[in-house]
Amino acid sequence: MEEQKFVHFSIMKEEVCSLLAPDKPGQLLVDCTMGEGGHSLEFLSRFPDLNVVGLDADPEIQKKAKERLASYGDRVSFENTYFDQYFKDYLGLPRPDRILIDLGISMFHYEESGRGFTFRKDEPLDMRLNPENPLSASIIVNEYEENDLANLIYEFGEERYSRRIARAIVRERSLTPLESAFQLAEIISHSVPPAYRHGRIHPATRSFQAIRIAVNDELGRLRSVLQDAVKALNPGGLIGVITFHSLEDRIVKHFFKDLNRDCICPPQQPRCSCGGARVVDVITRKPLVPTPEEIKVNPASRSSKLRVARRISDFWRESDV
Repeated sequence: MEEQKFVHFSIMKEEVCSLLAPDKPGQLLVDCTMGEGGHSLEFLSRFPDLNVVGLDADPEIQKKAKERLASYGDRVSFENTYFDQYFKDYLGLPRPDRILIDLGISMFHYEESGRGFTFRKDEPLDMRLNPENPLSASIIVNEYEENDLANLIYEFGEERYSRRIARAIVRERSLTPLESAFQLAEIISHSVPPAYRHGRIHPATRSFQAIRIAVNDELGRLRSVLQDAVKALNPGGLIGVITFHSLEDRIVKHFFKDLNRDCICPPQQPRCSCGGARVVDVITRKPLVPTPEEIKVNPASRSSKLRVARRISDFWRESDV
């Protein structure tokens, strides 16, 4: 059998393992985005009494994790599901003591999946983390109305040339359907001003991010899982979230901030109706970022941020549900 290759770097593994370290034997960690199993491997090897449940929507990458972690036996189990769906259905399951959500897209998807996640390869326009997802990148770029496409690229990619890019995509697809990631990247590149085309990042970076986010409903799933994951946590449990762009980090920052307040009622409201008690303590007042040494070894970690919060009790404000 050919030796399995693992190409993904685990982001801030020292910081993650330190902040989310178990404080009692037999605790449970839910690794919401297990990928190839890098973070889970660190936890399982460092903490012999810890159990792990690994979630991933992609059955192909989960096969790699299962092989990588096979030696840990029944200390680790696997669920092929989106993380938000897992916590919607968690009733009756053991409550976790630690939850890790690493929102980075695995290098497997860029380098091995063949699904068009990168503009540097001539691969089909797909971008689905779960191949059973009915929406693909091809549908978005070939079927969305120009205005909807421009809005999507602007909102999810924060791309200032979204109108020009959408116009170019619609013009080109009227001549022939867009089929490959490389083809789409070329259209985007030629639609923006020369100075932008030769700037610090590839001109298709933000548009590809936007389309991928839309295909996989990444921001909607993040909002959903934050609510349900914190509700599932055992009192005293910790949740850590690693984000990779401002849209994700903003959602996590404000979610933790709101649950850290004693009252979330409007200032003009004369009497508190939300329950008036904090749900979490924020452990990281400012997000942790990778060290210069880590960025040098893994440049893809440059934009990552880690935020951690602790569930205080079983109390839950109705307004947070």
